[in-house]
Amino acid sequence: MRLFYKGLIAISFLLIIAACGDTDSSEEGTDNGSNDGTNYSEAVDYTITGIEPGAGITVTTEKAIEEYENLSGWTLETSSTAAMVTALEEAISNEEPIIVTGWNPHWKFAKFPDLKYLDDPKGIYGEAENINTLAKNGLQDEKPNAYKLLDQFEWDVEDMEEIMYESQDTGDSIDEVAQRWVDDNRDKVDAWLEGVEDVDGVEVELASTPWDSERASSSVLKIAMEEKGFNVTVTPVDVAAVFQAVGSGDVDATAAAWLPFTHADFYEKVKDSVEDLGPNLEGAKIGIVVPSYMDIDSIEDLKPAE
Repeated sequence: MRLFYKGLIAISFLLIIAACGDTDSSEEGTDNGSNDGTNYSEAVDYTITGIEPGAGITVTTEKAIEEYENLSGWTLETSSTAAMVTALEEAISNEEPIIVTGWNPHWKFAKFPDLKYLDDPKGIYGEAENINTLAKNGLQDEKPNAYKLLDQFEWDVEDMEEIMYESQDTGDSIDEVAQRWVDDNRDKVDAWLEGVEDVDGVEVELASTPWDSERASSSVLKIAMEEKGFNVTVTPVDVAAVFQAVGSGDVDATAAAWLPFTHADFYEKVKDSVEDLGPNLEGAKIGIVVPSYMDIDSIEDLKPAE
């Protein structure tokens, strides 16, 4: 009997040791940055795949790398929006890890519905924000009907993403898809035009960034303004030049200002030289994005480069 109890005690002791070993293994998985033990930071070579240098989200992500201690040694790889999306598509097709800069509105969220934003505990990327319309000072007196139409222009995230995704899916230009959208959404367009008098070739120049989101808004706005007789030119430039052009009065307006977070630095430099007409789109968002098959939920789950 004594031998029996001694045997039970020995077995119990071994089970406790095994259990402790399992706990250590679980904690090691957490240290690697994911619940399943995968070191995603190492898997992506401590690199965030970004877009064009100087873009608002590029500037913000550079700040995030500085502010998050666990991103020490990380690299933001800048190139182009098209290159970022190509890398994302290739990774998803092979179910490989990838970390990219992301924003709504963008058609990739329609094509890849399982994308997710990583939580941002430090609030570097801010909450959901707006895309605002900015006009040069004096536009209301100089071109009152253009000012009124610009002030009344507003639509939804889904509207913009619909145009962007259809353009990607069909191969048609943003301008072609924007015309179809205007034809199919007369109630919204007519609200923009309400009370705006017809003009005879009044020239209006809009500054925009060369990204599909801003191409979509500029295209529908151009089509709507031309219905009232305006002669509209859309000039695509980088984001810093957008604010400089409106602030200096070289162009009349822009519908591409992401505020109050993404383009805050650019806006601060010209805020006394422009008039903010308020949001033309609410609920925009930026941040770090991963496919949902990656078992991480927060920027703080990432690990410093070794």
